[in-house]
Amino acid sequence: MTTPADRAYHWDGDALDLDAYFGRIGFTAERTPTLATLQALQYAHTTSMPFENLEIILGRSIPLDLESLQDKMIRRRRGGYCYENVGLFAAALERLGFGVTGLHGRIIMGAESGLRPATHAMLRVTTADDDRVWLCDVGFGGGPLAPLELNPDAGEVRAGDWRFRLERTRGELDSELWIVHHFARDGWIERHSVTMTPAYRIDYAVGNHFVSTSPRSPFVTRPYVQRFLPDVHHVLDGTTWVAEYPDGSSTTRELEPTELPKTLADVFDIELADEDAARLAAAEWNH
Repeated sequence: MTTPADRAYHWDGDALDLDAYFGRIGFTAERTPTLATLQALQYAHTTSMPFENLEIILGRSIPLDLESLQDKMIRRRRGGYCYENVGLFAAALERLGFGVTGLHGRIIMGAESGLRPATHAMLRVTTADDDRVWLCDVGFGGGPLAPLELNPDAGEVRAGDWRFRLERTRGELDSELWIVHHFARDGWIERHSVTMTPAYRIDYAVGNHFVSTSPRSPFVTRPYVQRFLPDVHHVLDGTTWVAEYPDGSSTTRELEPTELPKTLADVFDIELADEDAARLAAAEWNH
């Protein structure tokens, strides 16, 4: 029998409807804990599951238990932010037999004014057919489409047309610290840092509470939605829609609140219930 203590260290992979999850993301590769499967699975998940905070904006909580994640992201075909995406992805990896350890990252990008809390969820993953260790970052909303090898000599990684790289440095008390870089409109930028200290589900519950409720969180004030594809990264920030491209170029369009539901459906693959769409279009979140 699985106890609450057991669940703190595992991801409830045995309770995942694997066929439904694979159908949701269009995954058709081998169901084995190999590097090829990991690469195919991250690509399928990242290009299918949008990043979104709409439940918060609509006044609801963000539960992280697997049944809630399956109901929202698989059955209702919605997206989620990092804790939701990572919880679902980790359950699938665990079910397939991968080695999975939760990690917490600290966002650097846009944090010039001060230090941010460690509230970004990622995974350290090992496979059965390869000795290398991988960083899987499926919940940032901006890729990468492939796992990043935790190797300071790995160099630049191209996933689709997007460019990423990892840098290993030293943090406080001589701890191992990795920095994720990606190429964007301003060239190479530092996106976030991560240590190899394991993060457990209870740690994610604490971070999730802060991100979804604190007035200091950027996700409680306006809609923030992303869709990451091999050739374009769509970002909806409030009523500003930005399309970013791998060469660093971008386009921007300002939307009326009444355009949000259709844009979410057409661009971000998010179909809201009629009542929620009406609330978003009426800009109730902006009052």
